[in-house]
Amino acid sequence: MSTVTIDRIKNRQRVVLNVLPRKYDFLMELLQSFDFVNVEHENTGSDTREEIIGNLKQAAKELKLVRDGKLEGRPARELLNEL
Repeated sequence: MSTVTIDRIKNRQRVVLNVLPRKYDFLMELLQSFDFVNVEHENTGSDTREEIIGNLKQAAKELKLVRDGKLEGRPARELLNEL
């Protein structure tokens, strides 16, 4: 579930909605079309679809650089030990 918090500008009333991920974009587009609604995006700790895709693209570029010898990689065990 994604959380959407809505503030009414004049009365400062707050509404919190839990929305199914597949309906989130539709609801956000609808709410942002109203001039009397101020939408605050609450960070729930999960990345958006666009952020995930961007991160994967960046990882693929870095992997290519490592394979081409232009960037130094590090062993997966070292990464896991940091966690």
